[in-house]
Formats: sequence, C-alpha cells, structure tokens
Amino acid sequence: MFIRLAGLTTALLCGTIAAQAETLRWARAGDALTLDPHAQNEGPTHTIRHQMYEPLIIRDTTGAFEPALATDWGPSADDPNVWVFNLRKGVKFHDGADMTAEDVVFSFNRAKQPNSDMKELINSIVEVRAVDDYTVEFVTDGPNPILASNLTNLFIMDKGWTEANNTVNVQDFEGGELTYATTNVNGTGPYTLVSREQDVKTVMARNENYWGRDQFPMEVSEIIYTPIQNAPTRVAALLSGEVNFLQDMPVQDLQRVDAADGYGVKQAPQNRVIFFGMNQGAADIEADNVEGKNPLADVRVRQAMSMAINRDAIRQVVMRGQSIPAGMIAPPFVNGWTEAMDSSSKTDLAKAKELMAEAGYGDGFSIRLDCPNDRYINDEAICQASVGMLAQIGVTVNLDAKPKAQHFPLITDGKTDFYMLGWGVPTYDSEYIFNFLVHGRESDIGTWNGTGFDNDGLDKTISSLASNTDLEARNADIAKIWSVVQDEQLYIPIHHQVLNWAMADGLNITVDPEDQPKVKYFTLN
Repeated sequence: MFIRLAGLTTALLCGTIAAQAETLRWARAGDALTLDPHAQNEGPTHTIRHQMYEPLIIRDTTGAFEPALATDWGPSADDPNVWVFNLRKGVKFHDGADMTAEDVVFSFNRAKQPNSDMKELINSIVEVRAVDDYTVEFVTDGPNPILASNLTNLFIMDKGWTEANNTVNVQDFEGGELTYATTNVNGTGPYTLVSREQDVKTVMARNENYWGRDQFPMEVSEIIYTPIQNAPTRVAALLSGEVNFLQDMPVQDLQRVDAADGYGVKQAPQNRVIFFGMNQGAADIEADNVEGKNPLADVRVRQAMSMAINRDAIRQVVMRGQSIPAGMIAPPFVNGWTEAMDSSSKTDLAKAKELMAEAGYGDGFSIRLDCPNDRYINDEAICQASVGMLAQIGVTVNLDAKPKAQHFPLITDGKTDFYMLGWGVPTYDSEYIFNFLVHGRESDIGTWNGTGFDNDGLDKTISSLASNTDLEARNADIAKIWSVVQDEQLYIPIHHQVLNWAMADGLNITVDPEDQPKVKYFTLN
C-alpha cells in the first residue's frame, strides 16, 4: 500500500529531494552492530553491509533469487554432494583488486570460524574449493537441496586485504573485540565506505567502478545513514528535511506523516515474527523469586503465559493496527508455515489461571523480562503492555529494556531467562528457524536458542533436513518438528511485523519484505 499525499508544492519539493540532489539521508532506530561481514547475523547489520559487500546470490523484492557475484549455480551433474558456482568476471574490490575464487574460498572458511554468527547457515559445507579463478565447488555432507537459500547474506571479502589488515579471524563481538574489519570495508558492492562513527553516522559514496554500474539505476551518489533511537526525533528529522528516508516509521505517527505535504508511506508484510523466549532448561533460574526450582520448566506455566498475552490488544493499541497476531514463530513466507498453527494463540485468562494453579503457582511469581529498545517496531512498548497482561495471572514482570547491542549477547551467552526476540527467515525455509532457535545449543548450531530446550532425537531430524532430497518426506519432518515446538510452547509468538517505510516525495523505493533496502535500486524524480 502506498499512501500518496496531496498538496505538494514546488517550493516544498525543492526543499526536500531536489535540494539534496543525489544524497540519500537515511535513518532508522538502530545502527549496524559491526561491519565485520561474518560477526553478527542481524538484519540492520546485514542491511548496511549489503550496500558495500556482496554475497554470491541475493533476493529481489519478491523473494526470488538474483545473481550477484555468481552468475549461475546448481548441483553438480557428477556428484550430488557438490554445488558448482560460476563467478562473475571482471569484478573488483573497492581497492581495485580482482575478485576471484580464492576470495570466495577464504570468505566461506572464515565464516565457519567459532566466532562467526553465520556458521549455522553453512554447517553442511565440509569443503570449499576453487576449480579455477571463476569456478567454486561446495562439497556438502550429503546432498543439500536448499544450499543456495542459505547464502544470500554470506558476504565475500578480499583475502589479501583481510590478511594485510590482520582481520583473518572473525571479530569476537560478544567478547567486545574491535578489529580493523569492525569499522573498515573493502567489498565489491555498489557503495564504498567514506566514514563510520558507531551509533552516530555512516557515510557511503557511489562506487563508480562497480561491476553493475550500468545494470542498476545507481541514482543515489551518497548515502548518509543516521541511527535515531527516539521515535519522535526520527519523525521530526523526516518532516524537517534532515532525512528523506525513514526505515523504522513509528506506527503512532503514521497519520502525522499522512497529513504532511511532500511525504509518503509504503507498507508491506515483513518476513519477521516477534516473540518471547523462556529458559525452560535450567533446574533453577536467577531472574525469578522462586527458590530451588524453575517455574518456566513447567509447560503449563509457559502455556498460561501465552494465554495471558492479548495479541489483538497489542495490535490495536500498541501497534495501531500495524501487526498481524501470530501463533507460531514462522512468517507466512516460509515453507512449513500453516494457517492452523499461526492462528493457534488464544487469549484465555480463566484457563491460564487454572493452568498456573495446576502447576503450583496459583499465587504467581516474579521474573525479569529482557527487552530491546531500538531493534523492533515498538519493542519496549510491546514488552510494557505484556507486563500488565501477565500480571493478570499473577506473574509480576520486572522489565529491563536496553539497546540491542547489550540485549542480544544476553541471549547468545545464556544470561537471560525471559526475553524478546524477533526472527526473519532469509532462506524462506523452516530449517533456518530450527537450526538457530530449536536445535540444542552447540558450538556451530542452536546459538540463538536461549530456551535450554535440547532434544537429541529432534536434533537429528533437524540436522537431516539439509540433506533430505525427498521434499515430501522432508516437509513431513518439518511438520513433526513444528508439532513439538508448538506442543512444548517453546516460545510465545506475539505478531508478524508490518513494514512502514516513509520517504520524501521523489524517492522511488519498493519495500523489501526482508526489511533490507538495497540503495542501488533506488531512483529519484
């Protein structure tokens, strides 16, 4: 949906887009966590890197594959355990070095390191080998029918530049390490890094030597990206002309922007679900007031907490109608999603209180909820609303909201018992969800599973999905895994996000369901 606003005057047009010429002044709530291509698997972080780095394959705004650094790819005709990628010739890194198969092999081996947050995506790859300068073979542990789907955010680095700048090893983000790759870039992408000040401003310039310079509009010559956490301040920056593209449009200000001349809002469902995670695996937890046991270990408590959440109220009051209540942690875009599961979350306070009493918590308990305040649409407000809802069944929630840079390590380091998380699925397949959020936590899988859930039999089924070429049987396994996730109330789904991108008239942008604008496609009137 595109809200087109009447009454645009010539003077205002000159004051917004025309005066800013080819500069995109872009703002959203949070910044990229790091520029290291393999250190963090996080949406806004990928979004900034997509302007400067490139993967072998990308997805267009419809979700279809599009060639990037590879021109074609597919399973080998000689060996079902091998995928062959033919690379684009004539591609140069920003410093002028040629991109070859050696760089691809290096980048994938780097992405498999322990500190990499991308390793789950490629854990079926046992070897990457260069056949020649422009042909790469990926050897997998058994046939992998969906390998290509896992590569759309796996960026290629310059081996020589990385070695010269002592960044062969992936940044230890959780450990607070800073490296040259944290704030410097030498990619093959359409924009080059001019300057970077974390959480303040990132400036990028058009790469005039980009291989796709004549294939894409490339009408934006400069990008000034500014993270603005405060929602009213973001909107004020847009309406004053300080920025001309606002990616995180606050839903409470949609009507305000709608009433302003010279601006528009584009909307689309997002490939992302917002939910709460609960540590059910520990015998006792620190974030509650129950001594010697863990109330979250009882499935009846988890079910009761889900029943206490009024998703329709969150949709109407907190999200101003800009969300879709969810019953599972998969978006409708994803293979494995079903309408029946997604409509399964029901608010039922009477049943919830009954379950709490059966579990021995009729008098309730208290617990801390960890929540980000600069990552998802109205994230802290959703948590605040949930505090009141859970109180109705005797669960006293102490809310601790903080920036995503401090929030996410709580989950990956196992230091939170009750937390908010949002999950997009760039592969469009349930395996991606299972690998990160359902599989038991190990060194190279299950790294975002903060629930403590660990089922060896289920883990084996999850691992088998990567090599199951019988798609009917594979989908049956996916359904079985989802049945366990739902029955165990592993997570409390809240809603599917709806994207609202606001922009000054004269900017032509198509909303990407991945919430990953790629500026090379933007055009200016």
